[in-house]
Amino acid sequence: MKRWKVVLLAGGLGTRLRPLTDNVPKCLIPIVGRPLLDYWFTALDRAGIRDVLINTHHLRSQVSEFIQHKNEQGWSVVESWEPELLGSAGTIHANRDWCQDAEHCLIIYADNLSTVELSPFLAFHESHSEPFSMMLFRTENPTACGIATLDNDERIIDFVEKPSQPTSNLANGGLYAVTTDAWREIADMNAFDLGFDVLPRFVGRMKGWEFGGLHLDIGSHTNLERANREFQG
Repeated sequence: MKRWKVVLLAGGLGTRLRPLTDNVPKCLIPIVGRPLLDYWFTALDRAGIRDVLINTHHLRSQVSEFIQHKNEQGWSVVESWEPELLGSAGTIHANRDWCQDAEHCLIIYADNLSTVELSPFLAFHESHSEPFSMMLFRTENPTACGIATLDNDERIIDFVEKPSQPTSNLANGGLYAVTTDAWREIADMNAFDLGFDVLPRFVGRMKGWEFGGLHLDIGSHTNLERANREFQG
């Protein structure tokens, strides 16, 4: 497999999870007794990816301690401190050179909990010539998600963030694989949000990979309760 690096977007405030997130950063909220972020490290370990960048903001010191612990375990984890949140695309802009010594880069919204195995997704990305791949899942609430439309070749030919009149329920899973050139292209856009500002500019140049397992945004108490009830990770 070609060399991969990853950025875990983990700086969110978790306002809908208050009061839990008054004292614990959203990315470290425990799910079945383990920090949310730790499940992504397990998935990365299974895929053989050890070079990780994590952006931090809210309750930074706790995430910094988590990073230190991972480095002591043999990982190579870099912290990107954001005194003011830069947005998902802004984090990439601030770390333009992060992927310069890799062939591909993985971008993960770390506030999702997923049973996805990363290796098949990485293999899918390496199997085609487009610069961008997006993991997709079926959602029951398409107006709250980014919605993609695919052609017969799995190419994303339309993408709308939180559409008022969604054309499907095939939703953005917040898991992307990009070439190094695409990473630099995103960084040079100097944009704020991947969903609104970046993804529409890759329509026609990215492919979608559908995942059918458990994939939850741990952004609400309802989903947190569901995760603790259903997740067997």
